[in-house]
Amino acid sequence: MAKKAVASLQKGEGKAHAKVIKMIKSPKTGAYVFHEEIISNDRVKDYFLK
Repeated sequence: MAKKAVASLQKGEGKAHAKVIKMIKSPKTGAYVFHEEIISNDRVKDYFLK
């Protein structure tokens, strides 16, 4: 099913968006958590700076 979601991003307006994955260390447990988001290409650098 993931292939279908990724393939749909390659058509039309989807080329202006990117799927970003950020690894964040949980302050409570110390384990790493992954946050996934689909954002526009012009906001990618700002997403990783914060």
